[in-house]
Amino acid sequence: MTSRHLVDPELLPLLETWPTMTLTADLLPLARGREIPRPPVPPTDVSRERVEVPGRDGAPDVGMDVYLPGDARGPVGCIYHIHGGGYVLGAAAEMEFFLRPMAQELGCAIVSVDYRLAPETVHPGPLEDCYAGLAWTFANAARLGVDPARIGVLGQSAGGGLAAGLALLARDRGVYALAFQHLVYPMIDDRTCTGAPHPQAGEFIWNRGSNRFGWASLLGQEPGGADVSPYAAAARATDLVGLPPTYIMTGALDLFVEEDIDYARRLIAAGVPTELQVYPGAFHGFDASPDAAVAKRARADRNAALARALT
Repeated sequence: MTSRHLVDPELLPLLETWPTMTLTADLLPLARGREIPRPPVPPTDVSRERVEVPGRDGAPDVGMDVYLPGDARGPVGCIYHIHGGGYVLGAAAEMEFFLRPMAQELGCAIVSVDYRLAPETVHPGPLEDCYAGLAWTFANAARLGVDPARIGVLGQSAGGGLAAGLALLARDRGVYALAFQHLVYPMIDDRTCTGAPHPQAGEFIWNRGSNRFGWASLLGQEPGGADVSPYAAAARATDLVGLPPTYIMTGALDLFVEEDIDYARRLIAAGVPTELQVYPGAFHGFDASPDAAVAKRARADRNAALARALT
């Protein structure tokens, strides 16, 4: 694949900072130990509290970071955040640079969950961790100063996949009503691993090899089988009616572009209010670029959509 000529030139420096690496079981410890440069955490009037909540059905406690704006007046909306990392990487604390200024700008609470990672924990463990954290968030809404009618979910990449699965699970269990689901280049279809390669998308940051490893780690089996749960891979869901209003953003060169577009199309057909943004010249994780105009536009679009959803 040679899609580099399609990359927005302003995004090319990000490929030097964040080189593509095909994950394997042997390389996973190296990937987990690799330091990826992140922007500094800006000063804000936002507090951060670490909480531990009981896991479901005897599972280990679930850690979460809670961000609250200091100048909030009255109940605020809340973003329940799920970090990315291909189901095998990442931690809530790594997203402080992203979440603290978001809480300040949007005047909302943010609860970011540390779910157990695969392959040590396979589905449904990570999703049930997310559900346990969501249950705690609703139960503690009054203490946090949160309006329970304005709690929605936000996730990036694998976090977007867990967010989409959590929205399905919350709908079907019928206990907690999400106000929105906000999916940033979500990883939602294991069948992308087994289908024909996209002629342009998926060369950078997160490629087909890493995708197969991530899905196999989460599922505990090779991806693409007939028995994969829609709670693990939301694109497998046949009934999307009743899901919360949805925002999906992705890049035209992202490996997930086709599955994300198709999910948006099916949400619309199911009567779910849905907004889809596809950014040209953009690969997976492109919005991490501090200077590229397309990344700045995506961040502004994302926050504007969240502001609408929170109100």
